[in-house]
Amino acid sequence: MKYLLIALVAALLFIPFLGAVHLFDWDEINFAEAAREMIVSHNYSQVQIDFRPFWEKPPLFIWMQAGSMLLFGVNDFAARFPNAIIGIATLLTLFTIGKKLADEKLGMWWALVYAGSWLPHFYFKSGIIDPTFNYFIFLAIYFAYRIAHSAQSYRMAMLSGFFLGLAVLTKGPVAILVALLVLLVYWLWNKFRISIKLAHLGLITLFAAITTLLWFGYEIIAHGWWFVNEFVTYQIRLLTTEDAGHGGPFLYHWIVLLVGCFPASIFLFSYIRGRKRSIYGRPPASEQKDFKVWMWILFWVVLVLFSIVKTKIVHYSSLCYFPLSYLAAYQVYKLAAGRLRLRSWDIVLLCVIGIILGIAIAVLPLAGVYKDMLIPYIGDKFAVGNLQAQVSWSVAETGYGIAYIILVIVSAVLLTRKKTTNGLICLFVSTILILQVTVVHFVPKIERYSQGAAIDFFISLQGKDVYVKALGYHSYAQHYYTREQPHANKNYYDTNWLLNGTIDKPAYFICRITDAEAFIHHPNLEVIGEKNGFVFLKRK
Repeated sequence: MKYLLIALVAALLFIPFLGAVHLFDWDEINFAEAAREMIVSHNYSQVQIDFRPFWEKPPLFIWMQAGSMLLFGVNDFAARFPNAIIGIATLLTLFTIGKKLADEKLGMWWALVYAGSWLPHFYFKSGIIDPTFNYFIFLAIYFAYRIAHSAQSYRMAMLSGFFLGLAVLTKGPVAILVALLVLLVYWLWNKFRISIKLAHLGLITLFAAITTLLWFGYEIIAHGWWFVNEFVTYQIRLLTTEDAGHGGPFLYHWIVLLVGCFPASIFLFSYIRGRKRSIYGRPPASEQKDFKVWMWILFWVVLVLFSIVKTKIVHYSSLCYFPLSYLAAYQVYKLAAGRLRLRSWDIVLLCVIGIILGIAIAVLPLAGVYKDMLIPYIGDKFAVGNLQAQVSWSVAETGYGIAYIILVIVSAVLLTRKKTTNGLICLFVSTILILQVTVVHFVPKIERYSQGAAIDFFISLQGKDVYVKALGYHSYAQHYYTREQPHANKNYYDTNWLLNGTIDKPAYFICRITDAEAFIHHPNLEVIGEKNGFVFLKRK
């Protein structure tokens, strides 16, 4: 019954309003466009963008999106639906593991902590690849941990290898890198003693290889080594070089996890090693302690690895959400049972971050209402153009942020007065509620500023036999929202030909206002519109 309840609540949290806002450039539109092109081209073995090989990602998540689009049609809801299903599966998995480690209470707390934290919840409403990848790699690590604590250790090794293979098919060899680093650190931590034998490692390797070869093997046999070689080369470059516009300091992901995983992050930092005993006498203390060790190692491996990696993107550290939420849930579990008390600085930190988030939510409508007062202080011409978008705001909407601040303070007061369970439920449930408000009410308005005019332009060209190109910046939106079909004339890929050559059908262009000077005076282009920081042009 509780499994059904969790599944129902998760479905209500993650599925409604998935299509309420357009997909965001780059990642969301990138993957959705790859899925759409699979359907159009009937080429399901190679990922494509603009109907050319796209070797940055393997195909598993794209297959999931393509299946969703075949079911629901090519739309934004279908692109995000797979992650909503993964969200339901994730909460059910957390409940199951928590129940096995202790009891149903730990399982329920873990599911609530995960769903009641900002970024872990928000990502299940997105169309990016990471929630699915994280789920598979976490299961691979979990079943590796189970090898030492199960009578069916070889079966656990097979499952670990299977999910590791799925993780590789979802995001690439970074899954193997993470798994190997976790295993190596665990081996060192235990002073070179480990229950995973060579036979287990062999099974993990075998089943991971069998799973990944379902695609890599077929691709090599069908098309040779070129595509796979480009794929591996790209993965290496991603880890060793900084992508333009995606750099950041070493502590970037530390700050992301502290603020983005609120309130779970507060309880992680309050973590204190418990005594060497089981929670209620079952299962053996060594199993609980061992799982905590695996979670700590997974957390630090991912955090340090992606702090070192040159490219800094918010979701690169999202695999940390699993160990972070477990360690936080374990603290919450002990707090609710009266076996632990929060220290004063924990509650202060909870209030500070909660109030900062509440202020950000409250200030957002004010920035919209009084944007004319802010514009003179903004030096970026494109940002000023974005703010010209006609978006309806009211001062009353600050009430959402103020309400969240009040609920965070109420939670802190309840925790201080030792009404712990009530305080914890108030904190996580209020975060879930404000998340729904943010996703349904605020995100569509933010999207109107950031890309709304561009998306409208592309949608206006849907179904027309034309060329559409972004000039001066990189975008996938022109492919997805124009529902672009393959072009017979391959000169299309040459921007110079589109601008100066003898074209065989109308060509439309878009650029940002900051780059417009180079194009508005081009002898072959005429400006057909300008809106919210974007300039629209047509080949004469």
